[in-house]
Amino acid sequence: MGHDLQFIARQFRTRGEPVEIAPVPVGHINDTYVVTTWSPAAPGWGTPGTTPEGGGATRYILQRINQIVFTKPVAVMANVVRITEHIRAKLKTECPLFLRQLVVIAAKDGQAYYEDAAGNVWRMYNFIENALTYDSLQDAALAREAARMFGWFQKLLTDLPGPPLHETIRGFHDTPARFVRFQEVFQADAVNRAKTAQAEIDFVFENAALCHVLSDLVARGEIPVRIAHNDAKINNVMFDTSTCAGVCVIDLDTVMPGLAAYDFGDLVRTATCPAAEDERDLSKVAVDITLFDALAQGFVAETGPFLTPAERQHLVFGGQLITFEQMIRFLTDYLAGDVYYKVHRAGHNLDRTRTQMKLVQSILEQEEQMNRLVERALGPEGPGS
Repeated sequence: MGHDLQFIARQFRTRGEPVEIAPVPVGHINDTYVVTTWSPAAPGWGTPGTTPEGGGATRYILQRINQIVFTKPVAVMANVVRITEHIRAKLKTECPLFLRQLVVIAAKDGQAYYEDAAGNVWRMYNFIENALTYDSLQDAALAREAARMFGWFQKLLTDLPGPPLHETIRGFHDTPARFVRFQEVFQADAVNRAKTAQAEIDFVFENAALCHVLSDLVARGEIPVRIAHNDAKINNVMFDTSTCAGVCVIDLDTVMPGLAAYDFGDLVRTATCPAAEDERDLSKVAVDITLFDALAQGFVAETGPFLTPAERQHLVFGGQLITFEQMIRFLTDYLAGDVYYKVHRAGHNLDRTRTQMKLVQSILEQEEQMNRLVERALGPEGPGS
């Protein structure tokens, strides 16, 4: 179904009228477009395009929220408004990054979103100029900066006032629940695939105790629930095009109550192994300890001062858990008949399962060294201090 994008873009309080709308091909969840508007120069001003008062082109990001993934888009937007306004208030105008953070552009009715006649929910952000994202790590320096930005993001939100943020995806990192679902699908074996994944199934059962470690610590009050990004991948950080310094954290739909270890764990899972997530040559799948060291340095540079001893002690475990959780999700989908993740070849989800399994094994094998690197990064604020 097509959308009248010009009409939709005009429902927001942009500067000028939309003159061009181009789709953004990257991203797997929301439909995203770049909207360019044009406003004439005010009388007395020179050539348009140099200052807001002088008129010219302004770019924005327009998105249609995926309401299959995010079933409560109004709650998502309530979270996003609170997060973005709090971050800008913390930075104030004296911080160089103040003008380079996400801002929700209000609709003309004052809401943070526009709902069209078909019930689609749309939103608009400012376009962050002279910044880019990376889909893969280029070097250890980039890894350190990406991790530092996620730590910085958590730090800025430690004092977010008001009630807890809405849970935008129920049970997103509820690993015990993921394990229960896996067992149900395994027992049903509806498409008769269990016999082709016996080693992977055995691995899940043998390591099932991993699922409850962090949730048990939370239940005992030893690890606090914080605001986490919950999708801490390198392509959710924007970097300055000239300096490669972090500018801002984006893709805020999954920001909700979570654990510091979830974000660090996601970084370990997605940024320490150069191999693709569906790599068939498992000899290529292993933690690059140099990249891990960079991630640890960057993350704790911002979070070290406020993390509790138990949180510090479980950062590496976060990498184990999040990787194991993703393995369970891929394996569950494989056994169910590939109903959730898109597949592009026979056994695709099983290939993904095996890469995650190999990565969990690599983390377990290097766990002692990885913990030492975290302690070194923390310095005198390390575990047990």
